[in-house]
Amino acid sequence: MNASPLSLDHLVVAARTLEEGVQYVSDALGVAPAGGGAHPLMRTHNRLLGLWGGVYLEVIAVDPAAKSGTANARARLFALDDAAVQARMEQGPYLSHWVARVDPPKNLARWREQYPQRIPALVPMTRGDFSWQLTVPEDGAFPSWQGAGDGILPSLIQWDTAHHPSQVLADTGIALTSLTGFHPQAETVREQLQWLGASALIAVEEALSPALVAQFETPSGPRTLGAPAR
Repeated sequence: MNASPLSLDHLVVAARTLEEGVQYVSDALGVAPAGGGAHPLMRTHNRLLGLWGGVYLEVIAVDPAAKSGTANARARLFALDDAAVQARMEQGPYLSHWVARVDPPKNLARWREQYPQRIPALVPMTRGDFSWQLTVPEDGAFPSWQGAGDGILPSLIQWDTAHHPSQVLADTGIALTSLTGFHPQAETVREQLQWLGASALIAVEEALSPALVAQFETPSGPRTLGAPAR
């Protein structure tokens, strides 16, 4: 079991286009994500919304301006190339995933080398003057443990730059108050979360289908992203 607890870094809203994702978040929380940029390696781009406490929300979509079809192009992160995720995005943007931060002195690369069966491969990524390492399975799928994952288990991130995206985002007055995951293999998900040191970051409940639900306090009152599957 990991003795060093992780921190919640950011939430992920997947969308067919940034415009759709931005509108979805704006309608739900009353503030539109802005800023962001492109991820050249993954052929994706994003918009960001700052939350209280150094957390942020990311809207991510396939970048239509990025080159595609190259022989060495790897699968995009956060399962964006997965047929089921693409079908879900056709129904509209949704809260698909979350990312947990590994802070120094713990070294994410060394941790991964010690436990490759528990932690996916690391991919160095950049956006503007930000650089970081992120766990991304070779097929771009969500992280999983014993067949359970589906966006409920977090990707892991370690920032190489001293500054963090939350430090350059506008103060929105929005705070994340709770994050809940629903999964048919809830106990397996809880086991991996405990091993990671992330149990305190998300509640996990048994459900027929995977889903993420985030509760927020906003200047206009409580708001929600996501809903448990019925």
